[in-house]
Amino acid sequence: MSESINIRTRLLKRGVLTAVAGLVLGGVFTRLAEVFLPLSAARTFLTAPASMSVGPFYIDLVAVSFTLGPVSVAVNVLTLVGIAVVGVVVRAWV
Repeated sequence: MSESINIRTRLLKRGVLTAVAGLVLGGVFTRLAEVFLPLSAARTFLTAPASMSVGPFYIDLVAVSFTLGPVSVAVNVLTLVGIAVVGVVVRAWV
């Protein structure tokens, strides 16, 4: 039983790490495309984001109150390419 839990947590950690590293790599790809590609339909297609946001969340305790957010993620085609590249590398490496 504990062996299946260890496998499950390892797969979850690997998936989260892959997604985060892919988002970072996709951000680098997006920035490079914005700098080096001329203004064209291809650049617009590759770098146009679809943004999602959640929040803000207000937490008001008796002694402390703070606000978390808003948290937003902007995903474009190059971000998906970055996630795919990291996924392939992780799959081949592990």
